[in-house]
Amino acid sequence: MGLFDFFKKKNNEEQQKHELVRPKQADNVVDEAQQEFINDSTANAERIVESFNEKYEGAFDYSEESLVALDELLENFAEFGDQMDDEMKEDLIAQAGSYIFEVARRNFGGKYFWYDQLDQPLLVTGLPHFEISLVAFDKVKMRLENGQEDNIPYFFKGYSDRVRLAKPGDKAMIV
Repeated sequence: MGLFDFFKKKNNEEQQKHELVRPKQADNVVDEAQQEFINDSTANAERIVESFNEKYEGAFDYSEESLVALDELLENFAEFGDQMDDEMKEDLIAQAGSYIFEVARRNFGGKYFWYDQLDQPLLVTGLPHFEISLVAFDKVKMRLENGQEDNIPYFFKGYSDRVRLAKPGDKAMIV
């Protein structure tokens, strides 16, 4: 090996250190419990889509903008909140919360976890570099009870802005 080959090899090694690490296929494997959360959340979200997408002219497409339609839907339900029994409210909260989770997961990625303190799921985006957590079920419940002050698009913008601006090591919970 000549002197120039030695430096060439050294430069290649240095360059490889600075290249982005590409995830291997095994790094993207979803475990069984995670897949179950995804399936449950998707099924709940799809119930909202199937029930109301036609009425809202196809607005439920899992985009951030679709949360305006979800907020309108929740406003309509809130008007009759005192006529809903607890089971119906919990079902609506699970469906709308799951829709919010799926908008977040489909647009920003993330992994579902169970949050014991609030007895509900949460979505954590950015692992392992940062952790921006989203709690959706409580927000839907507050939207139904408090009205516009708990606006869903505004809430989600706080989450999406935080994810877009996240730096390594950042941690935040959007509730």
